[in-house]
Amino acid sequence: MRFVKFACGIVMGCSMLAVGIAPAVAQEWKPSKTVELVVGSSPGGSPDVMARLVQRIFQNSGLVPSSIVVNKPGAANTIGWAYLNQHAGDGHFIATYSPALIGNRIMGTTQLNYQDFTPLNILAREYVVLSVRADSPIASLADLTARLKKDPQSVTFAFATARGNHNHVVMGMYLKSIGLDPKQAKVVVYSGGGEALTAVLGGHIVVYVASPRSMVPLQREGRARVFGVSAAQRDKALAEVPTLKEQGVDAVFFTWRGFMGPKGLKPAEVAYWDAVFDKLAQSDEWKKDTESQFWNPDYLLSAETRKHLDRENEVMKGILTELGLAKQ
Repeated sequence: MRFVKFACGIVMGCSMLAVGIAPAVAQEWKPSKTVELVVGSSPGGSPDVMARLVQRIFQNSGLVPSSIVVNKPGAANTIGWAYLNQHAGDGHFIATYSPALIGNRIMGTTQLNYQDFTPLNILAREYVVLSVRADSPIASLADLTARLKKDPQSVTFAFATARGNHNHVVMGMYLKSIGLDPKQAKVVVYSGGGEALTAVLGGHIVVYVASPRSMVPLQREGRARVFGVSAAQRDKALAEVPTLKEQGVDAVFFTWRGFMGPKGLKPAEVAYWDAVFDKLAQSDEWKKDTESQFWNPDYLLSAETRKHLDRENEVMKGILTELGLAKQ
């Protein structure tokens, strides 16, 4: 039996009443068909890796009976996110997302905004590194800065998957910190991290702005050189990588990664995904995955995620306006 306390007035002279079992607020929901984990970029990048790690845990643990990863790359993730909202009100479709969802709207590259979806969670935090391939004549961040100041167009930067995302922001912060205009940078944007990495290792691009998970293992293999990470201080897992801050560059920034549903999800569907991702985030398998990918745990459920996005929207407006990327 459920008991509910009522505050009674002086005249009534009571403090508690017992009531009977209340009817369920909402009927429970669970998937009745295969769940699609939609990724708005090509295979190989962090969004795709996260989706596949999550899908593997779903499968191994039985948390979700049946699920698949569906890549819908293009238009700065917009194709994937538009596909998600073709299934409004259907909890069988969820998608990876990041600050690019907010940045795209601020820059005017899409009409979609975080308010057009149902935020479900944030699972991890990821920093950004500046790197080159191992045999590059640029041996340090100081070398890179000197070359850029001499001829900004002599260096091509690459990142995925959209202008205005965390990689672009960190690149812009670095350039602004050394006195250069971020808008004048020579930039190539790839639809997925795998394509960008191939271009850098093939010598077609000079500097790769990417996640630590993409480049730190290659540095340890002797195939890449990582100049700095956008963390405020050195991380234990990245002890060999200096921060940009300690090298005099005012660039401290990170992306967050998680999942959202289409617009119009019912409370029961949101409650289902809250329960599923809560169990996933507490699992040993996910904790090992987080560590292996150089991600930092940063777990929020749906209600807190909405508040986080409201705050992040204001932060991103300020950063992108300062970097000259916001639509006027």
